[in-house]
Amino acid sequence: MEKTLVILKPSAVQRSIVGEVVSRFEKKGLQIVGMKMVSLSDSILEEHYSHLKEKPFFKRIKDSMQVSPVIVMALEGLEAVEVVRMMAGPTNGRKAQPGTIRGDYSVSVQENIIHASDSPETAEAELKRFFLENEIFNYPSPAFVNLYANDEV
Repeated sequence: MEKTLVILKPSAVQRSIVGEVVSRFEKKGLQIVGMKMVSLSDSILEEHYSHLKEKPFFKRIKDSMQVSPVIVMALEGLEAVEVVRMMAGPTNGRKAQPGTIRGDYSVSVQENIIHASDSPETAEAELKRFFLENEIFNYPSPAFVNLYANDEV
């Protein structure tokens, strides 16, 4: 099983849609194996968005991500990174299809509800950035046998 990181951004927290978004992941069949609320420091944002640090819009990103605490989640499932990315939709909420998280809840590039890891390698690094080893759990899901065929796992 693959693990991935999801950040529910201040745009989700302040609009009180955290439960709706979390519910969508659970209904899809992804298992929550870690979840907590955190305030993001300058240093963690500079590390997390290091590929954007020199861009002129980086201050906007940082300011937006520090408006309120965020919810960080570790989700697990078969091809979890790809599944979450498809559920999230494109970064620009105006271009996201209805039925995706951003398509249903966002009309912005920045205030787009969710961050999702873009590859298994990135997910591994991001999970280590936001979770201690003992904050990610391994526990049996009673629904597991109803989610996947024997030959899928």
